Amino acid sequence: MKIVVLGAGALGAYFGARWQEAGHEVINLVREGRAEQIEKHGIHLHSEMGDYTVPEPIVATSPEQIEDPDLVFLAVKGYHLHGTLDWLKQLTQKGAKVYPVLNGMEHISILQKELGEENVMGGLSYIIATLDEKGHVVHTSQFHDLVFGPLHPSQQQICEELALACNQANLNANLSPNILEDMWKKYMFISAFSGITTAVNLPIGEVRSHPQTFRIAERILEEMKELANAYNVNLSDEHVANGFERLRSFDHEMTSSMHQDRRKGLPLEVEHLHGGALRLGSEVNLTMPYTETIFGMIKPFEAYQK
Repeated sequence: MKIVVLGAGALGAYFGARWQEAGHEVINLVREGRAEQIEKHGIHLHSEMGDYTVPEPIVATSPEQIEDPDLVFLAVKGYHLHGTLDWLKQLTQKGAKVYPVLNGMEHISILQKELGEENVMGGLSYIIATLDEKGHVVHTSQFHDLVFGPLHPSQQQICEELALACNQANLNANLSPNILEDMWKKYMFISAFSGITTAVNLPIGEVRSHPQTFRIAERILEEMKELANAYNVNLSDEHVANGFERLRSFDHEMTSSMHQDRRKGLPLEVEHLHGGALRLGSEVNLTMPYTETIFGMIKPFEAYQK
């Protein structure tokens, strides 16, 4: 496949490198600053699942440099979504489908409105990774999972081609028959995990050591389940229990990408993630007091701090 990675941060660079390692053509479509960093230092994965150095990273700084793309792997932060729309329009006009792995749900309707429903697949990822000072990927978990599926009947073929490409690569992938439910499950979990670790500025093990604090994460899971139900997605108490058990099972020092960004003084996705949940809740008259509280606690740290 010919895959364009739009947003070659930790997540995009990681999965792009894994596809390239498996023999697929990967083009990293990035801004000038990241392009210079890749050209200087390359793309290297420091990973518990195996290190890898991309031999000759392909970098583009404009869609005009790319011909006949099959897929765009959209791996930007939520606050950068609107800045990608012009590039995405050009790439879909060249035949690409868009596979977004942004957290939350609001981006799907935005992308479908701008690009057409037939051009936007459903998808998500599970990985904990960050970039070091050279822009190399530091992958600090044993999971590196992709989930995707069609949101339009015309996307079945590209999803099957992507499944084959993923099966050839050093990663875990699932072509889901019910991608919307899977996206909501991820949204439920990440809202709790990112929310509690970022708000209290502690890894999950420290959160667990204070039952009153850990209980807040469970409450957020419950609120997100109710939100999904309000949008006719059948998340259950069992999904909540599974999410809470997953938080229990994480290593003591495990933390979320949003918390890592707070530690680094980087912009936070709180408006896209928790703010998006509150907006969706408001549209169906659902109150979400725990989510609202976490949102308020993180909001002062949203902007770049350094």
